[in-house]
Amino acid sequence: MSTIDAPLPAAPAVPGAAPCLLVVRAPYYREVVDGMTTGAARILGDVGATHETLDVAGAFELSQAIRLVLRGPNRFDGFIALGCIVRGETDHYDHICRESMAGLMQVALQYGLAMGTGLLTVHDIGQAMARSGVDGHNKGAEAASAALRQIAIARQMGAA
Repeated sequence: MSTIDAPLPAAPAVPGAAPCLLVVRAPYYREVVDGMTTGAARILGDVGATHETLDVAGAFELSQAIRLVLRGPNRFDGFIALGCIVRGETDHYDHICRESMAGLMQVALQYGLAMGTGLLTVHDIGQAMARSGVDGHNKGAEAASAALRQIAIARQMGAA
């Protein structure tokens, strides 16, 4: 299914207290990541969730930062990872895309985290802009909705 065929992101019902999430951002492409952050904040606001924001150097550092946060005293019900990787002239793009996504999945599975991933892997900045605008299919909003759905599952199954 392509993005254009998918339903627009919406806030799911989350049982219990309003969740608190950490939005970890790699704002190398600031306008794109700010747009996704706005989309995520809209979805979180729809359910009364609170959130904090943490910026990291790049997409490769997203999973590392989440793991570092887990070592500290602050607790979050879920995480949202936002970033953008644009294809360049070398194969660096392929390595960063693969390892960044694998790192996020690894930390989520290893620590049982509710996580939404809005890490764009695009061929050009136009594709990124189309996925981070305030109207339509905002990947930050989709990531927030996914994280909230995972929180709801954890709470429903007694795993929160």
